[in-house]
Amino acid sequence: MPCPHTAEVLCESLMETLLDWNIDRRLATLTVDNCSSFDAMISILIGKLEPESFMSHRKLIHMRSAAHILNLIVKDGLEVIKGGIEKIRESVAYWTASPKREEKFEENARQLRILSGKKLSLDCVTRWNSTFFMLQTAIEYKDVFSRLKIRESQYKSCPQDNDWEVAKEVCERLEVFYEATEVFSGTKYPTSNLFFAKVCRIKMASTEWAELYECNEMEDLYTKRKREMMREMAAQMIEKYKKYWTIIHSILGVVAVLDPRFKMKLVEYYFNRIYGEDAIFEIERVHNYCKELLKEYEGKLNNGSMASSCQVESTVEVDDDLSGFDVFVTRNQTSQVSVKKPELDCYLEEDVIPRGNQDFDVLAWWKNDMKFPTLRVIARDVLSIPVSIVASESAFSTSGRVVTPHRSRLHPKTIEALMCARSWLLAHESEGNNSNEFASVLDDMDVDSSQSCVTMVGD
Repeated sequence: MPCPHTAEVLCESLMETLLDWNIDRRLATLTVDNCSSFDAMISILIGKLEPESFMSHRKLIHMRSAAHILNLIVKDGLEVIKGGIEKIRESVAYWTASPKREEKFEENARQLRILSGKKLSLDCVTRWNSTFFMLQTAIEYKDVFSRLKIRESQYKSCPQDNDWEVAKEVCERLEVFYEATEVFSGTKYPTSNLFFAKVCRIKMASTEWAELYECNEMEDLYTKRKREMMREMAAQMIEKYKKYWTIIHSILGVVAVLDPRFKMKLVEYYFNRIYGEDAIFEIERVHNYCKELLKEYEGKLNNGSMASSCQVESTVEVDDDLSGFDVFVTRNQTSQVSVKKPELDCYLEEDVIPRGNQDFDVLAWWKNDMKFPTLRVIARDVLSIPVSIVASESAFSTSGRVVTPHRSRLHPKTIEALMCARSWLLAHESEGNNSNEFASVLDDMDVDSSQSCVTMVGD
């Protein structure tokens, strides 16, 4: 979009797209990054759209990108210890500054028999994962940096042992954030049902981290300082985590409940460990939210304002004398089911599906289920919510490979056609491979480090 990127301009552009695609009355949620202009844009957008088009009385329209939330959480933590990793950053910058220095670094790595296969890469300040990769790779070449300190007189920024210890601690702690971001950025599977478990795991890991680095009076001064620094880092991350956790955990807790492998068991498992004595109130809050959503959808289905996919499939028009009988039986069965027990209670009373099958397809499970027609429609809607926009950003980042300096006068429609054609032609090569989605996103964004920095900001 051309500037200015104000809330009004963003809303106008988005509204035009919704109308072009004829989805202005079918909008459930908007997943955006955590930019103030997006907050204002959504407020304006709500006033332009029909109230009936929103899910749960507009409570769910604004979904904040989970990957960007993790980015903000980790960035706040890394800010505390930036001095501890600055020398590593300076060293990487020095040895990647020219091809000649890169060759010299690789030659010394071969002499020391360090066959990592990874190349040093300087991080981008707007992407915490790039800092994670930089530290992870640099740690493997720790001995090479020490050797080059002796052989290269101009190299003045060699990290000390203390710096390497801090870097190693940070990498170990950030692993859980990287794994979550990798899952959230998938494109070939639903991500909303995976959000709850990953975010709860991050909450628990951060709390354990803060407790782990409690100071011990018997330790030396350096160890105390390191513990204080790491504890402060964990505290900053927990504080930022709390800011977003209360906003989005209810609906995504509902989505976890609609995964037959988890149901309320997953909510109970994590909330008992996170909230302790207050867990029962938080569990009940998610349960009540499920009931509210079920009641809302039942009302829409009964009023005919929403079509149930299972009802469409099960209703077959037969032109004979007993067509009225078919309608009578259907109505009678529906009334009997409603008298017995609500769908939600019946669904939760059934045992969870064992998690042994790694290829379990939650969408296929609900598609084939006929016992819970209303829950099925809810699952169809909420499982489609993407919890991250990182995968979407990668599509725009690939333009760096299309719009070279020699093709800079291409019309936007031509660029769009080229990108779509490339995606369609190569789709079969990546079919069934959803384990490395985030890596492909990073590959796309690394086309131009300066460009990726701008792209990840999200404005």
